Amino acid sequence: MQKLNSISLDGLAPLLQMDLPLDYMKRKGICPIGVSNGRLVVAIASNDALMDAYNLAVTMNMIADIVIAPQQEIEKCINYFLSARVSAEDVAKRVEVKQSKKIERKELLLSAEDAPVVELVNSIIYRAVDSRASDIHIEPHSGSMQVRYRIDGVLFHEHTFSSDFLPPVVSRIKVMAGMDIAEHLKPQDGRIGIKVGDREVDIRVSVVPTQFGERVVMRLLYKKEGVIGLSEIGLQPEDVEVFLDVISSPFGMVLLTGPTGSGKTTTLYAMMKELNRPDVNIITIEDPVEYELEGISQIQVNRKAGMTFATGLRSVLRQDPDIMMIGEIRDRETAEMAIHSALTGHLVLSTLHTNDAPSAITRLVDMGIEPYLVSSSLLFVVAQRLVRKICTHCKFATGEEVDGYPIYRGKGCDACRNSGYMGRTAIFEYFVVDEDVRRTIVKNQDAAYIREYLIGRGMKTLRESGLQKVKQGITTMEEVLRVTHVRF
Repeated sequence: MQKLNSISLDGLAPLLQMDLPLDYMKRKGICPIGVSNGRLVVAIASNDALMDAYNLAVTMNMIADIVIAPQQEIEKCINYFLSARVSAEDVAKRVEVKQSKKIERKELLLSAEDAPVVELVNSIIYRAVDSRASDIHIEPHSGSMQVRYRIDGVLFHEHTFSSDFLPPVVSRIKVMAGMDIAEHLKPQDGRIGIKVGDREVDIRVSVVPTQFGERVVMRLLYKKEGVIGLSEIGLQPEDVEVFLDVISSPFGMVLLTGPTGSGKTTTLYAMMKELNRPDVNIITIEDPVEYELEGISQIQVNRKAGMTFATGLRSVLRQDPDIMMIGEIRDRETAEMAIHSALTGHLVLSTLHTNDAPSAITRLVDMGIEPYLVSSSLLFVVAQRLVRKICTHCKFATGEEVDGYPIYRGKGCDACRNSGYMGRTAIFEYFVVDEDVRRTIVKNQDAAYIREYLIGRGMKTLRESGLQKVKQGITTMEEVLRVTHVRF
């Protein structure tokens, strides 16, 4: 019996025309992966499923050829069939659309639980997970409902449906997220926990009313992906040494800056992974808790219960922490408490929304923090962005060079959705706050002045960090320019 280490999804496409018993396949953990010489090739994880595989072939009026494959590979194939099962035309034939403007709560609930609607929503989510999407956008327009996925930081169009699909689809998502399905005039937030194959996905759901109906955005957080280390987030080897040296300090504040979606939380988790030891008490306050870290106490912000960053930080200080991670400094109260903690023997890791590293100083001063407190508490400030990596499946040398280094691009292929990119890595600018920098902060808090001063001292900018990755053949200059468009 042949054993496979992996199964290519490309060979599954011809099987989409077959009426596969997906429920049976999921229940038994088996999956057909091809047809060879008129026989159905069925993958199983162990000999315990032999009879189930033969029965599957019989239902398809074929003879089975059995192969052994890892369970996760079989689940990946089943999810492929599940995601491909529902098309717009198929659902259009089967979804009963409620045209009345006033729909009773009971009718909404029944509509949301209709099998075709369930299949459609499942298909949208399965496809997103399979595509490595971080967000799903369901957008109402005049006469249509558009579905888009954010992949590697860029939105891609996935489906366009009739606007008639919007009410039942939104109702189904609301049911899954524990929202009020009868409320259409107010924004709502909720959560969905699902498992796709062996991947656990936590979905944050936001629903807001718009001119043409309710708009849904779902943020996908892959809970069990594992926290990566500092050497894996995109830092150069010499940068890793600087980061490790700084966070070995017993007290002070480390700030990460950048817009939403720039990977700040991932970098914070990478730092905590390095700091996590049995003799250290680490407590975090997050919104939301994106990854579960063994050995670290993680607190979820809950504004309805009065648990904000500021109130949570006040409570955490009574828990004898050595290291604290605050998901974001948003207001003066949180900033004051974070700085007080950094000055009284705690290592504080947190984030700010600024365009570059030097602007973090100005932001804290604008919040009402005295410059001498900023200079005394800060250890390290990092700004970062995420750039897309060139797709390794279609990467080619252009024949051009920059500073003697060959330039690469991606031609575009099925694996990367013809974008030429697959996956992302981070670029950084940072500075260590030493005595000279402290004196400069106290004398002048102007971000442009501080930036020029730091560059004069050798600070590598975001664009220079990106250019280094261009020379290494990791990304393109166009991608670096796209994410480092910062005005001063």
